[in-house]
Amino acid sequence: MTGFDIIVVGAGPVGLAFAASLGASNLKVALIERRSVADLGQPAFDAREIALTHASVKILRDLGAWDAIPYSEKSPLLGARVLNGSNPFALSFDAPAGCEKPLAILVPNHWIRSALFGVVRTLEHVSIFAGSNVVAAQVKDGGATVNLSDGRQLQGRLLVAADSRLSRLREMLGIAANVNRLGCSMLICRVRHELHHQRIATEWFDDKQTIAMLPLATGVSSLLVTLPANEVSRLVLMNDAAFVAEMNQRCGGRLGKMSLASSRHAYSLVTTWADRFWMPRAALIGDAAVGMHPVTAHGFNIGLGGQHRLANGILEAWRKGTDIADPTLLRRYETRLRLSAAPLYHATNMLVKLYTDERPLAQVARHVGLRLGQNLPFVRRGISAVLRR
Repeated sequence: MTGFDIIVVGAGPVGLAFAASLGASNLKVALIERRSVADLGQPAFDAREIALTHASVKILRDLGAWDAIPYSEKSPLLGARVLNGSNPFALSFDAPAGCEKPLAILVPNHWIRSALFGVVRTLEHVSIFAGSNVVAAQVKDGGATVNLSDGRQLQGRLLVAADSRLSRLREMLGIAANVNRLGCSMLICRVRHELHHQRIATEWFDDKQTIAMLPLATGVSSLLVTLPANEVSRLVLMNDAAFVAEMNQRCGGRLGKMSLASSRHAYSLVTTWADRFWMPRAALIGDAAVGMHPVTAHGFNIGLGGQHRLANGILEAWRKGTDIADPTLLRRYETRLRLSAAPLYHATNMLVKLYTDERPLAQVARHVGLRLGQNLPFVRRGISAVLRR
């Protein structure tokens, strides 16, 4: 048995950021991940673009990860347009007049992971257990114990689950969650196009589909298409020419003629809200706690901010010499995460339900909703403020 202060299960971006956030201490951290060290060090392109708020950029900069991401991979997002089908009216979100900062900065997910792992692997007090799964876990008053698939057993004062919205560790700990499998999948790829995107994201809800275009380099965007899972599977298996032809038809020439600029990737859509974000000697962070629908592109920001708050609480306890798994500390973390995540989580779910309902009444309601949002400036400013946090 090997002893640690904190055991983190899951080396996705939030798990890596959490381990990096503890780097200012001498706390012994075990980071467990099923993928190999090679995969962690050079993660493959997965087509996901993360819209980072300014608060998230600051966290990454403070951790030493921001400057490790090439400048060419950082795409400022100046605004967003939301449309209802073929109706030309658009609900607009822009930075306030005179504001020099963009709404957000789009960065490829694999570059964020690579930069954060580059920080973590230099930390003396972090031990990486790559290529291992947790097969058993338990928590008691004295601490937590996990058994790995390779036979090793680790013990720590605090156990942290960061292993996705379908968290195995969350289940092992007996923490229930509202897991909503939406029956849809999202296909993502990069495309080249004739017209300039003006660094404006466009999203439109159409007949049984949702399409978004996120601006990257000049003449290049990330294309996201949400459809029933069987339809996405069909699109993934199509040859390039047939796929491009169908995408041009589905997008209706909004950015001119398109061509394929990357590989295609598909992801099942699942949302998660855990009943609890902590229990004695354990906590949930990232998607293990709150798995957002990607329509707002805000899930990673919620997770990154959450781990930042938890890490700061732990560091404060460490400096004072108090218990790093104190129930008051963990309860405060849960309260703050719920307050920050709940409004956006529930509003997003309501938005998705409204804009994927093809009944005539719902079509009228969403058109009215867009008009109302455009004519109530405080609504647009409020949403823009959330995006700029």
